[in-house]
Amino acid sequence: MRNCVLIIILSLTLHPCHGKNRVCVTDKISNEPPNVLPLMMRNGNVIEPSDGVKISDVTGCCSVLKCDDEQEEVSPQMNRRVIGQMPQMNEEQALAVLEDAKAAWKGGAGTWPQMSLGDRIKAIELFLEELKSSRDKIIKVLMWEIGKNVNDATSEFDRTVQFIRQMIEEIKQDPEFNSAWETIGATNVFVRRTAIGVILCLGPYNYPLNETWAIALSALLVGNVLVLKIPTVGGLCHLLTMDAFSKALPTGTINFISGSGRTTMPPLMRTGLIDGLGFIGGSNAADALIKEHPSPHRLKLFLQLEAKNMAIFLSNLFAPDNSSLLDSSIDEAVTGSTSYNGQRCTALKIIFVPHEQAEVFIEKFVTKVEDLAIGLPWDSSKDGGYPKVTPLPNQKRISYMKQLIDDAISKGAKIVNKNGGSIIGGADSTLMVPAVLFPVTKDMDVYYEEQFGPVIPIVPYEDINTVLEYGRDGDYGQQVSIFTSNEGASVASDVLDQFSAVFGKININSQCGRSPDSVPFSGRRSSAMGVMSVKYAVREFSVPTVIAYKDKNSNSDIVNEIQQYSRFMEKL
Repeated sequence: MRNCVLIIILSLTLHPCHGKNRVCVTDKISNEPPNVLPLMMRNGNVIEPSDGVKISDVTGCCSVLKCDDEQEEVSPQMNRRVIGQMPQMNEEQALAVLEDAKAAWKGGAGTWPQMSLGDRIKAIELFLEELKSSRDKIIKVLMWEIGKNVNDATSEFDRTVQFIRQMIEEIKQDPEFNSAWETIGATNVFVRRTAIGVILCLGPYNYPLNETWAIALSALLVGNVLVLKIPTVGGLCHLLTMDAFSKALPTGTINFISGSGRTTMPPLMRTGLIDGLGFIGGSNAADALIKEHPSPHRLKLFLQLEAKNMAIFLSNLFAPDNSSLLDSSIDEAVTGSTSYNGQRCTALKIIFVPHEQAEVFIEKFVTKVEDLAIGLPWDSSKDGGYPKVTPLPNQKRISYMKQLIDDAISKGAKIVNKNGGSIIGGADSTLMVPAVLFPVTKDMDVYYEEQFGPVIPIVPYEDINTVLEYGRDGDYGQQVSIFTSNEGASVASDVLDQFSAVFGKININSQCGRSPDSVPFSGRRSSAMGVMSVKYAVREFSVPTVIAYKDKNSNSDIVNEIQQYSRFMEKL
């Protein structure tokens, strides 16, 4: 049988990977699609779905051409490969999973919450060890399902494992987890953070492993029982973790629900059995879900929501002596706005440039955008690199990008980069060339809405106060990037001081980002509730419990004897 040829049909001119408007092409299919079986996890066992559970095909985001064995040439018929299948639970089936979680929690008396912290750490370390055999397949799934290139998919897996290991080391060093007795006046106290209860976790499609696990494993380590809603897009990787969880954790400790969130999530909330919500997604969906809880005042919340992160270029940066600094700053802005197609909550979503220097900025910025490699996640160029621009996960994202672009153009903006907004590969493709829009103004949707994709709005400003007002009066408060030189230090410091009460992180001459994971990742207003990092995440899903006694009579001897038997007070 002949090898099929993997190629993208272009309405543009096809350039080699090392040229401008680069489109990487793989001559032969060297990366066969994965085949992920539909799996469920019940009572600690990984099982195939029963006859009563519907199954849906999951297709990759990378369109390919079919090979016709009857012809010498490749047929021009587009298709999407089925790369796996996902169980689609209904309300009754989701509620049954919640009952498993309830039984495992058992009012705090279940096997997992009653284990010592040291034993839970050993269990999670065993899980990481068991997961090693699935690493390559998970990486491949991230490439095929959501379009992450080889480097980004590999980084997501490895960074996630490293995050968990760092978190474990942090716990071992943290006095609130590795506790000792302290005398305060006449009272002796022992403080250790412990679980909240049943935690419902909903992760995103763009970092389905990293961001979901940052919540899930944080909650598990401190003794919570978890119900994890597998995302509709980007969910196949979670099926590949079930076997490792099953081998490492007690029955019912982690529970998976897949299918429509609108069908399965509200009924779970209405039971009142959910004690905490870890949610990464849109604020409207979060609000609707929280309102379903009969006692929302006792629902512990950790939310990572929208962001409209700003990049602000100050006029001093455009002085002739700062040409090298300007170039490096624009490099940061290009990477910050286009990395993984702008599908990051930390992506730069809007760029403000001085009106007088806008032409210079646009020329430099566009040149760098046009030089980005475009292609499928596994394509490689002659220099060994991988595409920076890859397919979006589905047509819904393409439609939203087009909607924002059309609205901006109708109100006076232009696409200023070559082929910006074009779709490569035909009508069924989701491979979009980034669209740089200029000038973007207040009456355009993209000025306010989070695009979460390869659309880059650039706003010229006459007065820095208009930029300050945008940041202060906006709905979001995650991050901002300020690009400046020494000459602009006084202006930059004023921007920084005002935005210190608005944003969770202020970046100087660098793009926005979550790393390093040891640094608090927070947000304000409609961007976040809670703090993520290897140190803070476990605090979001735990509360301090205090053991106390007064040192009189024989209390000290009694407490020492109790501690010898207590799993809760056991030393790490």
